[in-house]
Amino acid sequence: MHRILIVDDEPLIGKGLSSLLAGAGLGIEDIHTASNGFEALDYLRLEEVDLMITDIGMPGMNGIELMHQARLIKPWVQTIVVSAHETFHYAQMAMRLGARDYLIKPLDAAQLLDSVRNALLQAERPAASEPDYAASLGGRFALQAPGGEPRRALERLLAQPSASTEQAGELAAAAGLRDTGPYFAVIRILPEFDARPDLSPKDKDLLAYAVMNLSTELLGKDWNPVPIALPDGEVGLIIGWSEERYDDSTVSKINQLDMIGRSLHHHADSFLRLPALVGISQIARGPEFLHLLADQARRALEWRHRHPGQKVFYYGDFSWSAAEGGAAEQPGEEEASAQTNRIVERSLRYIEENYAQKGLTLHEVSQRGHVSPNYLSYLFKKNTGYNLWEYVIKLRMEEGRRLLLTTDLRRYEVAERVGYESPEHFSKIFKKYYGYSPSELKKESQGK
Repeated sequence: MHRILIVDDEPLIGKGLSSLLAGAGLGIEDIHTASNGFEALDYLRLEEVDLMITDIGMPGMNGIELMHQARLIKPWVQTIVVSAHETFHYAQMAMRLGARDYLIKPLDAAQLLDSVRNALLQAERPAASEPDYAASLGGRFALQAPGGEPRRALERLLAQPSASTEQAGELAAAAGLRDTGPYFAVIRILPEFDARPDLSPKDKDLLAYAVMNLSTELLGKDWNPVPIALPDGEVGLIIGWSEERYDDSTVSKINQLDMIGRSLHHHADSFLRLPALVGISQIARGPEFLHLLADQARRALEWRHRHPGQKVFYYGDFSWSAAEGGAAEQPGEEEASAQTNRIVERSLRYIEENYAQKGLTLHEVSQRGHVSPNYLSYLFKKNTGYNLWEYVIKLRMEEGRRLLLTTDLRRYEVAERVGYESPEHFSKIFKKYYGYSPSELKKESQGK
């Protein structure tokens, strides 16, 4: 059964789309409607959502900005964009952010239902359940890993520094990286085969093959990744940014890497039933640095021993102290613990000072901690016991309840003061949190 989120600032359109989908026989379990991007983000944080249908032109936060934030929260959620304007620029940005379709208002009901049906089919692809993974997966995934001379060139780039920048460029061209870069990052996917004791050596080989193909299909034309099979079933991916894409200051590159890492982990677990760890390098310009990036991704994965609950590891999140011989190593337990505490304390302080700010985002908080959103979420949960956004909601609800009980402020004024765009949305979250509505609380307090 599917769960859909409809986002449109025109209530009649939201209700109309909800009625159309509810009666379409698509196996829809829940339909949530939000009147703006801020409300939509709360639904994404608090509810399971398979598909988001969002308008582009909304006040406060438009559909493109919403898609940016949604991909940080749940990068695997499918999106269909609707717009009153047939604007190529918006359509291009929406597709670049992974939109399944871009539809123009007034909407054609049949076209919308076809688009929704296709998106839901994409979201529910079943995991392979038969031992013969090659047979069950081969029809869906097209292997793109280089072989022969391209593979040897790629192995040389990843394993050792090139004699010169010119030589690195020649190897990159031979490895199939001509249309990738000039900015690069390396991602390593480490399947946790120990979690699947039922697998034979052949099954493990086939699953590693499936991980490689799933990864290349998932990132697709948007990233044009170059994959390589590594020892012990590990998979390497090289992704790149053109000069134009890298210069786009509206998109955080760390957020993009974070989104890719979490999406790779989620899809391997969901579609292959294979837990996997993901190590991500920083970004460097030029293929001559690929061997350093590959080493960063490998070393990022070493932190899995210190953080067994984490699944995605970005090299830049961790402190590296100089050791003898100029190498780098992980800091000691005491130093690492102190660093973690500083990150969480800064985040707590920032949230407590800004929880009433409309549109507060995980990206904003993680920037203050100088870490990726994924790492901050992990540390925050580990140290406080709260999901980061659960903590924001806790502060908002406690302050909202206090204001309702101790002041004569109206509901819309209370909602405004604790960071909500609309009193209706505040009331929904309040009732979900406490089990009773603001009006019920007021009535009970006045009756005493």
